Amino acid sequence: MTRWFEDIALNEAYPLGSHSFEAAEIIAFATLYDPQYFHIDPEAAKHSHFGGLVASGWHTVSIGHRLMVDTLFAEEERLRAMGQEPGVSGPSPGINTMDFKVPVRPGDTVSYELMVTDKRRSNSKPGWGLLFNQLTATNQRGERVYRAQLIGFTKLRDYKMPLRLKVMLALAKLPIIGPRLTRRA
Repeated sequence: MTRWFEDIALNEAYPLGSHSFEAAEIIAFATLYDPQYFHIDPEAAKHSHFGGLVASGWHTVSIGHRLMVDTLFAEEERLRAMGQEPGVSGPSPGINTMDFKVPVRPGDTVSYELMVTDKRRSNSKPGWGLLFNQLTATNQRGERVYRAQLIGFTKLRDYKMPLRLKVMLALAKLPIIGPRLTRRA
């Protein structure tokens, strides 16, 4: 998220955009990354439990991730244009859940949305907060095709490192004391 931890509202929907999946793109992606017959062979896919060609779940995820990153960059530009300093996004320590409810078929247009459902200050990374996000993808018929619960780091704007922590970090850099401190940790 390109907003500071303190500025992020819970349960606010952030539309990420839409993508139309076409057969040629589905086949091209799957040929490279998930070459199962129901993703790459339209004729054989007719006899699968899907009853036809379907996009790889990883294709659905990759498109959503790209739209999310593009939206975050656009938000950063928007904030700068308003004279505001955007927040600092960090890495993701993981995904809690991911599920695929309805297959994505050629001709489907999938809309993606991100929502921060919870947040807390990090216990292990001073100056950072954790965001608990829900990413959902819905097709043109209103059916949810994908949902994931993601975790991401974002910086705290107003963080001031406690003196005790500053001293510990400085001591950890000393040749004699540093190795003893890090052995205890």
